[in-house]
Amino acid sequence: MKITFCCTGAKAEPWLEGLAAALPGADVSVWQPGAPQADYAVVWAPPQQFIDEQAGLKALFNIGAGVDALLGLRLPPAMRVVRLDDAGMAVQMAEYVCHALVRHFREFDGYEADMRAGRWSYRRPRLREDFPVGIMGLGVLGARVARAVAQFDFPVLGWSRGPRQLDGVRCYSGQQGFNDFLAATRVLVNLLPLTPETRDIIDRDTLSRLLPGAYVINVARGAHLVDEDLLALIESGHVAGATLDVFRTEPLPAGHPFWQHPRITLTPHTSARTLRDESIAQIARKMTALERGEPIAGIVDHARGY
Repeated sequence: MKITFCCTGAKAEPWLEGLAAALPGADVSVWQPGAPQADYAVVWAPPQQFIDEQAGLKALFNIGAGVDALLGLRLPPAMRVVRLDDAGMAVQMAEYVCHALVRHFREFDGYEADMRAGRWSYRRPRLREDFPVGIMGLGVLGARVARAVAQFDFPVLGWSRGPRQLDGVRCYSGQQGFNDFLAATRVLVNLLPLTPETRDIIDRDTLSRLLPGAYVINVARGAHLVDEDLLALIESGHVAGATLDVFRTEPLPAGHPFWQHPRITLTPHTSARTLRDESIAQIARKMTALERGEPIAGIVDHARGY
């Protein structure tokens, strides 16, 4: 089995060592232009030249959950793209969302500002039932986040393109379901894949349909959110604020209004990082299964974009 590695920004050696240890006998190497055809590839943000030269791969393994950048390349129609199911990212995402949610709900940002200013003050406790949490996207990550949020006794809603059922979650689907979902949501959490249909989905219309005093947590992709519309809805008072981990341009450009906005909390695309050891173990299992002719989870539907 010949495996090629092409991951922009990742240190190759630990991945090569891990894959070689998990797949004894495999030939694992870093891709170079003009390299011979491999059986499998492990990639992140590969160049188009890589795709063109490795068009006969049995499968292309993406080391992140999102495949929007990869699908933006010219891929052979028959090329099998495999995304990570979880590999330790789901629990990180649940931690991040719950932290952002509780920080907003308990007004810890306000307490922090008061204490820094030397003010000893209290705020009236708020009721969880007044802060229904709506999660857009109910895949592996979204479902894990929904379960974690429910542990804090918030009402939990979920929306997905197709019908889903999750214990303890009021599920909506489709366009009509989307509007009903928004009307019942005060804290909006975005975990959707980025596709042509979901690009700019968090716009003025979407934000306006949320309950007054809404809060936005975006941990999916920056292109889901229309920046100017969020700023306008915060200015109007309909949206109380946001926690944003992803942005249209990363790093976030100097001078962007988000940097200094008092009601927006920023983090540098770190809500859920790929865990190398867990990812290698999953990739190795799936490669072995494919070699045996067995089905695997995580194969991307090119038409749907995830």
